[in-house]
Amino acid sequence: MSWKDHLPAVRGKILRDEPLGPFTWFRVGGPADVIFLPEDEADLADFLKGLDPAVPVIPLGVGSNTLVRDGGVEGVVIRLGKAFAKVEPRGGARIFAGAAALDAMVAREAAKAGIAGLEFYRGVPGSIGGATVMNAGCYGAETKDILVEAYAITRAGERVTFSNAQMGFSYRKSAKAAEGGLIFTGALFEGRPDDPDAVEARMAEITAKRETTQPIREKTGGSTFKNPPGHSSWKLVDEAGWRGKPYGGAMFSPLHANFLINTGEATAADLEGLGEAVRADVKAKTGIELEWEIKRIGRPAG
Repeated sequence: MSWKDHLPAVRGKILRDEPLGPFTWFRVGGPADVIFLPEDEADLADFLKGLDPAVPVIPLGVGSNTLVRDGGVEGVVIRLGKAFAKVEPRGGARIFAGAAALDAMVAREAAKAGIAGLEFYRGVPGSIGGATVMNAGCYGAETKDILVEAYAITRAGERVTFSNAQMGFSYRKSAKAAEGGLIFTGALFEGRPDDPDAVEARMAEITAKRETTQPIREKTGGSTFKNPPGHSSWKLVDEAGWRGKPYGGAMFSPLHANFLINTGEATAADLEGLGEAVRADVKAKTGIELEWEIKRIGRPAG
């Protein structure tokens, strides 16, 4: 008898063998063994506490920076919903955001509350959970610059809090998150007081810049590769001749050469295969090893 027949009782929703493509921005990928959509934090904690510790658990936000392989994902994929999307000012220049809150929404709510410093989130695709796990950032600012503390639930169902220092932030990484065994549920941020109109104006600049320089209406995962020290990934991809060059149903965007896009009928294998081909070509031509920023999960097609 499978572990799938012995799942803990929940108040939320459990889906079995559900395709993950619709949950991601690339719109590709095989099924998850199980998807769990918890009703609230207590439901999530109880589920994790009762789940067989040997079963893999994979958190999935809005899938903006995730490539699910065609063979699907082993174990339980946890997708946080409305109960985890709360955004509320907490006095002074502090604001709380649940892990499922969209980064752009958090930026807008901070602006309304007269809190500056979170404007860059207007240009970050995805949700706060992912931003916390990977120290998301753009236009010269990162999550580590504003995070006070992050909240998570362990595999044992315990609620834990981590300070900014404990998160161990570096470029596109949190050492604490990389240890695994945690589902991040929210975070507390601190900016600085400012006039709401001034904050809104800066966000409008970010939005305008994104729309003219990034293929934000395509099936994409945002920045594909991290920037190597002293280099820009898009320049390396461009100079290697891969901007706008088709590879199955995949391509690096003609608008921004570090944005991998599904041109319509790509498989996850097309997208990952193109990324690996580009990495190999750039390494051969320049000696520079590009590192994936997009998280790739699951099994190749059998």
